[in-house]
This record gives sequence, structure tokens and C-alpha cells, in this order.
Amino acid sequence: MERRDVLAEAAIEVLATAGTRGLTHRAVDATAGLAEGTSSYYFRTRAALLQACVDRLATDSVTRTARTGGPAAGVDALVDAACAHLERVLGPDRHRLVARLELSLESTRRPELEAALVAAGARVRSAVAAGLAALGVADPDRAAADLVACLDGLAFDQVAGAGRAARDADGRRRAVAAVVAAFATVS
Repeated sequence: MERRDVLAEAAIEVLATAGTRGLTHRAVDATAGLAEGTSSYYFRTRAALLQACVDRLATDSVTRTARTGGPAAGVDALVDAACAHLERVLGPDRHRLVARLELSLESTRRPELEAALVAAGARVRSAVAAGLAALGVADPDRAAADLVACLDGLAFDQVAGAGRAARDADGRRRAVAAVVAAFATVS
């Protein structure tokens, strides 16, 4: 992994554990186990650190979406891929989801961060739309935007939602299957 990637991963970890207020170059260097000043050499400003987090999270999401082999195999494969994504962000990659939520909140006060998140989200939705198009879904761009928003909502509800609906993996699968069925209607 390149040094920039190591630092971006460390910044994501800091966001997840300390929030945006805790995101400092010093905290990133300590989390990465690198000499003080390393992150500020690669990312001169705090805004550059935030941008690195957005870019890293988006690249990871797009890569994982492409790696699923696409849902061209059918709706069941799309449900499987969506469930695998949800289980990953609620399990081993929970810190990445929390970091993305932190970035989303911060973007309401920083227009440049909002623009970066919108662009990153467009990359993810485009990858999902390609898979939906392969299924023959009418208006795959709209369906992808809606599907991603619903999956994000399910993840948010499990991690930070006011109701924190207690759902086990089977319950989450039923919810995902219902959501996917709603958006994967073939024309």
C-alpha cells in the first residue's frame, strides 16, 4: 500500500473513533504509526485530509461493487451482493461507515466537501447502475440512486438510527430482498 493510502486509511480510522473534531495531522500520524509531520507532507491541509478520506472510501466502494461480478446473473445475485455489502459495513468495515457518516455531516458545513461527496457518490451509483442495466432494469440510474439510498438508510438505522431497529442477519436479508425487489423490476 502506498504511503498516501496508509495515511488515508489512518484518517478514516481517526474519523470513525474521534469524529471530525479529532481529525488532526498529529492524530493521523499516530494512528498510522508514522513520524509526526508525515501526513501534513502528503496532505497539507485538513481539507486535503478530508478529501483523501472521501476519495479512499469511494474508490473502495466502487472496487467492491465491480468485484461482485455484477448482478447480471439475476436479482438473487443482486440481493446476495447487497446483503454482503450490508453485513460488511455493519461488521468488519463498520468504522468506514461511521467515517462516511462523519464526512456527510461535516459536508453540510463545507461546500467543498459536499461537492467531493456528491462526486464520490455518483461514482458508486454509476457502478450500481451498470449492474442494474445488465438486469434490464428500466431507468437504472434512478433505480441505482434509490437502491443505494435505501441500503444506506438500513445501514444508518443499524449503526446510528434513533430507533436502532434490532435486526439479525436474516432480518436484514428480508429487508434487503424487499428493497432490491422494489428497485430491480425488469422492464
